[in-house]
Amino acid sequence: MNRDIELKKLAERIKSVRLEKKISQEALAHKCDFDRTYISLLERAKRNPTYFNLIRLCEGLEISIDELVKGL
Repeated sequence: MNRDIELKKLAERIKSVRLEKKISQEALAHKCDFDRTYISLLERAKRNPTYFNLIRLCEGLEISIDELVKGL
């Protein structure tokens, strides 16, 4: 497993779901109680989210973790 490739796939999925739901990075950050720059870093695969931050992110996106990572 190549960690960089897997993190990039997750980053692309996060951004894709956010855009499908028509949520800005700022609005998502507010819903998750994150800084907007953290969302940007996640979407560019510059940060690897902890499990608990992934839970908060999915709550903000209103999806399950299963839905987010399905097929990755």
